Amino acid sequence: MSDISAMNSAMTGIQNGLSGMRKNAMEIAKMGPSMSTEQLTTSIVDLKSNEIQVQASAKVLETVDKTIGSLLDEKA
Repeated sequence: MSDISAMNSAMTGIQNGLSGMRKNAMEIAKMGPSMSTEQLTTSIVDLKSNEIQVQASAKVLETVDKTIGSLLDEKA
């Protein structure tokens, strides 16, 4: 049961990370040359942070998949 909960958390993490990346990319595109260095730096750091969130959540999903696969192999 906890594997399914971990899968849901991983999927939510991926969705939230991708949503944040879209938001950061839109901020960068909207501001363009008028964006201050501080705003640009913040948006880029947030973009990277969201990328790392997606990568970490994908690893969790991969681990859950392997775990469920191993359990199914044991049952068979």
